[in-house]
Amino acid sequence: MKKSEIIREWAVITFATLIVSASVFFFLIPSQVSVGSISGLAMILANIVPLHISVITFILNGLLLIVGFLLVGREFGVKTVYTSLLLPLFLRVFEVGFPDFTSINEDPFLDMVCYIFTVSIGLAMLFRENASSGGLDIVAKLLNKYLHMDMGKAMALPGMCVALSSVLFYDRKLVVLSLLGTYLNGIVLDHFIFGLNLKKRVCIISKKEDQIRNFIVHSLHSGATIYQAAGAYDNQPKTEIITIVDKNEYSLLMSYLGKTDPDAFVTVYTVNEAIYRPKKRITDHKGRG
Repeated sequence: MKKSEIIREWAVITFATLIVSASVFFFLIPSQVSVGSISGLAMILANIVPLHISVITFILNGLLLIVGFLLVGREFGVKTVYTSLLLPLFLRVFEVGFPDFTSINEDPFLDMVCYIFTVSIGLAMLFRENASSGGLDIVAKLLNKYLHMDMGKAMALPGMCVALSSVLFYDRKLVVLSLLGTYLNGIVLDHFIFGLNLKKRVCIISKKEDQIRNFIVHSLHSGATIYQAAGAYDNQPKTEIITIVDKNEYSLLMSYLGKTDPDAFVTVYTVNEAIYRPKKRITDHKGRG
């Protein structure tokens, strides 16, 4: 990896951790809503442990880091060690800088909503760099790796356990908000991770197959797969074109189909992820293929 790419990667991780820390301090803590996270658990434990939330967060992160480092992998562990140290450090800076901070919205529900959206942005940035903010994110990563759960659902499961534990210290309204917030947090996180990169799998049967194929390859600069099929009604041979395109390409393709062949039969599927691993080309000792 180039030096510039390494610098960019760690800059993104640092900025994302700042976003997570700010969302916890300015929205989660004032709301007293224990949306499932290590910070939410720290808020609950602060009722019985005479330590700052930043210190409790640091201790809990340290314990879970050992598990994550052993089971998830070295790269994930190194990055998460960094964020796990940085998160409580940012929290401590906010605690010192804003000692009497209460709430921006003065409403637990609005604080919870603001927290969910801001923290999801930060977490999505971290997961894209194969890192996390530590804590329950490590548990979620383990569930994602070993049980193949979507990251949002994997975040929600341990989070629900944390939210339910708030019943020991908070009233029923805050407990309900904690459960609702944890569930919504998983949905919003999945949206930020997958929703912005959704692709479309477009299947086309048309008499103008050559024109459409050329448009996909030469105008959209995309790939396509050609299948030979037969109609069940008349048993006539037909050609099916299948291509995977992003949102902009999909719009251009549908516009082109509407002009070129309005009678084309088109089916469209949503694709969350497309993986392509080309094989390395084998060369001789002189570098020839």
